[in-house]
Amino acid sequence: NDTKVFPARLQGRKESGGKVEIFLLHFPFEKSSPPGNTINKTAETTALIKSSRRPSKGSAMVISANLSCTLLEYFENGQAKIQLEYPQQFDLAEILSDCGSVPLPPYIERSSGTLENDRTRYQTVYAQHTGAVAAPTAGLHFTGPVLDSLRAKGVEIATLTLHVGYGTFAPVRTEMINEHVIHEEYISIPQETAAKIVEAKRKGGKVWAVGTTTVRALEFAANGNGKVTATEGWCDLYIVPGFKFQVIDNLITNFHLPKSSLLFLVSALCGRETLMNCYNEAIARDYRFYSYGDAMAIISG
Repeated sequence: NDTKVFPARLQGRKESGGKVEIFLLHFPFEKSSPPGNTINKTAETTALIKSSRRPSKGSAMVISANLSCTLLEYFENGQAKIQLEYPQQFDLAEILSDCGSVPLPPYIERSSGTLENDRTRYQTVYAQHTGAVAAPTAGLHFTGPVLDSLRAKGVEIATLTLHVGYGTFAPVRTEMINEHVIHEEYISIPQETAAKIVEAKRKGGKVWAVGTTTVRALEFAANGNGKVTATEGWCDLYIVPGFKFQVIDNLITNFHLPKSSLLFLVSALCGRETLMNCYNEAIARDYRFYSYGDAMAIISG
């Protein structure tokens, strides 16, 4: 998954002067400027707003000299729709890079906040397409030399894009797992990648997925017939035990948080008992868990 994490956490000031934190949940989509507007550009997205007193609908917030924000409306789930405004001559990704910070996972507690090297450390070496608020962390285990070594052994490497959303951190709070509502994430699977997978399957090869995001994207794109096609749009595939995998044979993944939908997906591939045995082994041997932790290889076929 070649998605690229963008600096989605913004610090600003409300009209009253109070501090406000704006966490962008998706990379903002730029709106067309009205005729005659040659000064500013606007972009909309959803966000989480954190402040001592909740800003009211329609209120403005200043992020930097080149970026301001207007709160358009609140949703029932606590999220907000916002509009960003910035000078016509600037690129939004450039502005966010200047004033935003990388949104590290909530379980990484650091009193000093994010550091400059988080922008490279919390990113895969093959990240290309900006749009994620979290890294596809199974990919953090790969370096340039490792990828070159795999290619030298005849392994074909293909990429897709799934922009990892904030929902990836959302714990499952329902007693029955089938009552949990999975979050949507934007995916793009190019024709070249789809063709490579179809050809590998035809030749009897194995498809290894690097990370659960890759699994979700490819199984979503299989269209119920096992044949991956070029796909672009929103993916809400929820994989739980009993799911019939049509594309993925093997998986490289991190050790995930308890009560997460990611555990259900991995359990669906290898079986709950096997997965629990793996976690017991990891705990007994003091493996490192989560984003910067160890990985497991699940070989199902």
